[in-house]
Amino acid sequence: MRYLIIIFILTLTLLISCKNKIKMQAKEKSVVAVDLVIARNQNFPNSIEVNGTVLSEEMVELHPEVSGRLTYLNIPDGAKVKEGTILAKINDADLQAQLEQLKAQLDLALKTEQRLKKLLLVNGINQADYDAASNQVITIQASIKLINAQIDKTVIRAPFSGELGLRLVSNGSFVTPQTLIGTLQVMDKVKIDFTVPETYANLVNIGNTVYVETTESDVKELAKIIAVEPQISTVTRNLKVRARLNSGVITPGAFVKVMFNDEGKGIVIPSNAVIPDAYSNQVIIVKNGKAKFQNVETGIRTADVIEILKGISPGDSVVVSGVLFVRPNAKLKIKKVKK
Repeated sequence: MRYLIIIFILTLTLLISCKNKIKMQAKEKSVVAVDLVIARNQNFPNSIEVNGTVLSEEMVELHPEVSGRLTYLNIPDGAKVKEGTILAKINDADLQAQLEQLKAQLDLALKTEQRLKKLLLVNGINQADYDAASNQVITIQASIKLINAQIDKTVIRAPFSGELGLRLVSNGSFVTPQTLIGTLQVMDKVKIDFTVPETYANLVNIGNTVYVETTESDVKELAKIIAVEPQISTVTRNLKVRARLNSGVITPGAFVKVMFNDEGKGIVIPSNAVIPDAYSNQVIIVKNGKAKFQNVETGIRTADVIEILKGISPGDSVVVSGVLFVRPNAKLKIKKVKK
């Protein structure tokens, strides 16, 4: 009996010891080991890259103003033309006939007006008859101006010096104002349109220099910002910007990458330290050895770091590794303080 009691006591002691050991091991496992950074104000380079589209300095689609048959067409594919060059002409025979008729009427009306003016001086007619004749002259002159304006619309001239695109119609074709007969562009100067997220709107100023890189070449060309849309789009929350290429040749319509650099100063932490949330972003701060989840307002983001505008102060210890395993108010074990 004595041996049985001794064996029972030893077994119970062993069980209690094992249980305590398991509790200690579980407690040790519940403590998450993390790395930290100390938040501080510092200068950081900010390189922003956005997509852009190349546009001609000037570009116009050539459409006739009136309907009719083409009687003259001077649009050689890819040719360079000077401002004012006649590119196409529409049949205006009916308008020319009306013009000749009006000129004959005007000649007769002028003679009648001069004859009645002499008669008016000797009181040979009353004032009303002379006024009617004078008004007839003015009316015919206005009709001639109208016909000349209509004739002018049958002629398509180059609005500026540039390079023609491909000819899309043939001489003798019947065209309407909706018919596209070709394009004209200024090729020696190009501009780049691109959009910038509103977060970076304060970095965009007229006169600033940006770098432009095409998909075909790694060479970066310089361009200067010449205009900024005064309002941020309420749909995309982007700001539209236009820059003019300083040198180099890029084909209009090409897709390009636009890059501009800036140096900011503020609190920055590694991007993986920020926990995205549906309503706000959070970081984990170590307070008295425990985890505290803190809402923050973020600013500029680069490939490696992100700017913190509000939520943490210089000197705060921010968790940068093991973020997914940390729970609020959990005890933390500091492995390393990173720079």
